[in-house]
Amino acid sequence: MTIKRIGVLGCGLMGSGIAEVCAKAGYSTMVREMEEKFLDQGMERIRRSLSKAVDKGKLEAGQRDEALARITGTTDLEALADCDLVIEAIVENVDEKCSTFADLDRIVQKNALFASNTSSLTITQIAMATERTERFVGLHFFNPVPVMKLVEVVRTLMTSDETMQRALDFVNSLGKEGVSCRDNSGFIVNRLLVPYLLDAIRAVEEGVGSIEDIDKAMQLGCGYPMGPLTLLDFVGLDTTYYIADIMFEEYREKRFAPPPLLKQMVQAGRCGRKSGRGFYDYSTD
Repeated sequence: MTIKRIGVLGCGLMGSGIAEVCAKAGYSTMVREMEEKFLDQGMERIRRSLSKAVDKGKLEAGQRDEALARITGTTDLEALADCDLVIEAIVENVDEKCSTFADLDRIVQKNALFASNTSSLTITQIAMATERTERFVGLHFFNPVPVMKLVEVVRTLMTSDETMQRALDFVNSLGKEGVSCRDNSGFIVNRLLVPYLLDAIRAVEEGVGSIEDIDKAMQLGCGYPMGPLTLLDFVGLDTTYYIADIMFEEYREKRFAPPPLLKQMVQAGRCGRKSGRGFYDYSTD
């Protein structure tokens, strides 16, 4: 079965980015949000992103217009009935994801593939809400989706060989690089990245170095584009706390346990760039 029509659940930061890259790659793309106001915000984010690419000379104006013409927004779940692949990028809540996929399973054509963009939950847990577990994979894109090349393609115990190959071929058609992962919480990247970020917070707690010096040491010593504490502010401390909590619940290993300082900062509303303050202050230029 050839993949021609893509459904994207959620038009937030990740969902809008996924819809954008699918439309740019030539796919007819249907993006669904719960409310019109969120859909409008997501569609405007896509328009700005594509126009920015035109301004930078990375995209022709005609290509932008063609991509936008391939994207349709909706608040109706039934509108995804004819999709060949549905990618979920809604709130990181397992009950919400399972409920949505259970509804979709009754609506979308039986041969269609389902995929979740979850970054920390297990794909198996979500897939079991459907009757098509052999046609269910994880497609974990990275933020910002139009820029980041990697997609983790996650296989469960039930995922068929055909589904896995179709998913990898789809990722390649987007101009992305797919890596195959086993279905463990955090997959490859977060399983390695989250303990590193949490250790950086513990280093601050223990007075190993200042915030600035810890970041500078990892940048200049390891060649990283940004230090771990700057990265935490960019990702969001609340997001990191939530992911770490899920991974600790899964593995019960200390390296995944959120440090007290992280919990306190989230409780204080210091969640990083999006809140104006995290490890650094973003309230002024």
